[in-house]
Amino acid sequence: MGFKCGIVGLPNVGKSTLFNAITNASIPAENFPFCTIEPNVGVVSVPDDRLINISLLSNSSKLIHATTTFVDIAGLVKGASDGEGLGNEFLSNIREVNAIVHVVRCFKNEKILHVGNKVAPVSDFKTIYLELLLADIQLLEKRNEKLLKLIKVGNPSNISQQKVITELIETLSNENEICIDDYSESEKSFIDSLNLLTLKPYFVVGNISDDEAFNDINQIEDFLKNKNIYFLPTNIKNENEISNLEDQEKKEYLELLNMDAPVLDKIIVSGYKMLGLETFFTTGENETKAWTIPHGSIAPSAAGTIHTDFEKGFIKAEVIAYNDFIDNKGYKGSKDNGKLRIEGKDYVVKDGDIILFKFNV
Repeated sequence: MGFKCGIVGLPNVGKSTLFNAITNASIPAENFPFCTIEPNVGVVSVPDDRLINISLLSNSSKLIHATTTFVDIAGLVKGASDGEGLGNEFLSNIREVNAIVHVVRCFKNEKILHVGNKVAPVSDFKTIYLELLLADIQLLEKRNEKLLKLIKVGNPSNISQQKVITELIETLSNENEICIDDYSESEKSFIDSLNLLTLKPYFVVGNISDDEAFNDINQIEDFLKNKNIYFLPTNIKNENEISNLEDQEKKEYLELLNMDAPVLDKIIVSGYKMLGLETFFTTGENETKAWTIPHGSIAPSAAGTIHTDFEKGFIKAEVIAYNDFIDNKGYKGSKDNGKLRIEGKDYVVKDGDIILFKFNV
C-alpha cells in the first residue's frame, strides 16, 4: 500500500476530470456545483520500471505494483469550516488522507461556470486553504479546552502539550505556516498525532488550457514558490485523454505535448518523497511484488508489511541491491558474484532492495 491522496477544490475546477484521468474511472464530471456528493475512491498502481525489470529477470508469472488511493472529495465553498455547502462532510473526509491535491482553475472559458464568476487562481487557493486552516484552529481549540480541564484537576503532565497547542493556535490565527522543525522530537510526535490538515503534504494542480492566451498561472506560481507546496500546471482535459491510450500511444502523445510524464506520476513520486516512503521488492517465479515502507524501516518491520508472522518470527533477510540484481542478471548471478548479503534484525532497508525473509513461528 502506498498513500491516500484527497483531491479538493472549488466546484467546477476539474477535480472529477482529474480523478478520471488518474484512475481511468468513469465518474460524473458535470458542469454544476456539488456534482460529486460522496467521495469517489480509486486505487491506482504506483508506476515503477524497477518492478518490471526485476520480474523479467525472475521470469515471474505476474507482477504486483504498490498502490496509491485517490479520493475525489465533494467541492466546497467559503464557510465550509462552519458547515456551509458540503463543508462538514468534506472536512471529515479530508482528515483521512495522507496528502492533498488541490485543483485550481487557471484558464478562462465563459462556457464553464466559475463559482466566483471570474477566474482567480490565487483567490481560489486562499478560499480553500483558509477553510482548512480554520478547521485546524477549531480542532486545536477543542483540544485546548480538554487539556485545560485536565490541568485544572491536577494533571500537570499535560502542561507541555497545552503550551504547544497554544503556540499552534497563535500561528494559524495569524495565517502563518507551522514550522515543524521548531519543535522537539516529542513535540513533533504530539503534533503529528493531531492530524492537522495544514501540515499534510500539499500539491496544487493548475488546470490550464492549450491556448496560453487564456491561462493565468503566473500569479499562482509566484504566490506558491516560497511555500512548501508543489505546483503542477497541466491541461487536465489532455491528462484524461492520455489516460485512455495504450502505452505506446501514450508515450507518443506525451512527446507531442512536450510532457515528460503524466501528472499522476509526478504526484506519486513527489508524494513518496514528501511522506518519507520507500519501496522494497520480493521476487520469484510466481510473482514479483513492490512493498511500501517508511524510510528508515528495519528488516523485521519491513517483513511485517508482508505478514505479521514474518516480523514475529524474523530470523534473517537475504538482500540484493536493485542495481546489483540488474547488473548480475537476477538472483543466481547476484549470489554467484557475492552480491547477496545476509542481514539481521538491525538492518535498515534501502529503497529498491530485493529481499527474501527467513522466519520461524
